[in-house]
Amino acid sequence: MPRSIQDMNPGERVVVVGAGAAGLMASGQAAAAGAQALLLERTGFLATKLRITGKGRCNLTNTAGLDDFLAHFAFPDEEDESRFFMRNAFARFFAPELMAFFSSQGVPTVVERGGRVFPASNDARQVAEALVRFARERGVQIRSNSRVTRLLCPGTRVHGVELDGKERIDAGAVVIATGGASYPRTGSSGDGYRLAKQVGHSIIPIRPALVPLVLSGSEPRAMMGLSLRNVEVRLLLDGQEFAREFGEMLFTHYGVSGPIILTLSGPAVAHLGKGQLEMSVNLKPALSPEKLDARLQRDLDQFGKRAYRTLLKGLLPQKMIDVVVSRTGIPADKPGHQITAEERRRLRELLHDFRLTIVGHRSLDEAIVTAGGVDTRQIDPRTMASRLVQGLYFAGEVLNVQADTGGYNLQAAFSMGYVAGQSAARFVLEG
Repeated sequence: MPRSIQDMNPGERVVVVGAGAAGLMASGQAAAAGAQALLLERTGFLATKLRITGKGRCNLTNTAGLDDFLAHFAFPDEEDESRFFMRNAFARFFAPELMAFFSSQGVPTVVERGGRVFPASNDARQVAEALVRFARERGVQIRSNSRVTRLLCPGTRVHGVELDGKERIDAGAVVIATGGASYPRTGSSGDGYRLAKQVGHSIIPIRPALVPLVLSGSEPRAMMGLSLRNVEVRLLLDGQEFAREFGEMLFTHYGVSGPIILTLSGPAVAHLGKGQLEMSVNLKPALSPEKLDARLQRDLDQFGKRAYRTLLKGLLPQKMIDVVVSRTGIPADKPGHQITAEERRRLRELLHDFRLTIVGHRSLDEAIVTAGGVDTRQIDPRTMASRLVQGLYFAGEVLNVQADTGGYNLQAAFSMGYVAGQSAARFVLEG
């Protein structure tokens, strides 16, 4: 059973700030290692964001090998640094260990397309409750509605935290696992950035990552609700390609979303304002230009009496037809056998290069994760310890670590929490 704060030895106490995926793992690991762990959560709920992640299913991790896994991590400004940083944590606690951990907590997992790992129950709440139970069973004392407003750090070593400018809690080590600034209704308020800055840490400017993109014009609204599968999307800056993905995307009233758009949003946001930013959608990536042209010619010959709009029904979803008719400039009622070679070329090129102009992104409120955060160059990747303040550790989204969708971000949070919790316990117990 967890002891009260009064019964704890402050020198052997590890205070963990933030009860998300990283914080719960860190506090449980600290307690399991023999430290007296206290977990502080600013809201009245535990693991709120974790309970809704993956549309309520919780994509825990991915079965990709280490090098492939690390390839899904990138900082626009520090790409090599990010992958080096995460390699250390993954060497300690990676996907096989995470799956074994949850299995031991009564949460079996299943592997789906793309190596994505989910709880067999498809219920993110089961994952959250297992983490909370693990922490409590290891002796972690959990206090909700407890906002940390200041780190007690009179010199180069942390001595505890202050709550709401009133209560002081002494500790031998502190782990900051407050999350980022996305989905603020779940408690991700950006407190960790403020606390880190108080003691001299640099903050890489935050911005949304894995966020829907805003497009110009009225076409997105006309295609709202349309989901395109098995398409290839390229990002272009002043006509030069700098990123591409294959998979599924979704049109919305403001622009686009969906798996490949969220993955591409990181580089897209990083290039906004640097020139003309476009996305090119290849609607028929399985067909070469020659094969697509032959397919169009065959349809025009076989169904030559049908109107152009009717012919498009065999090529495109209904919601795209009016947009394509307008873009190609071919009259909707023109019979197929009257369509010229030049008009066929315009249609073929549009099907392989459907251009849309990116003008912005949705807010942090809609982003899955936050890019930017505490500069990892000031963190020891072997322990998650601050290089500036003794006894201070960081874990999770508060750090400048972000990855693609597919379970990579959650694995990073769990791995960093595991390393930070154990390292903090070692620090207070061994000195």
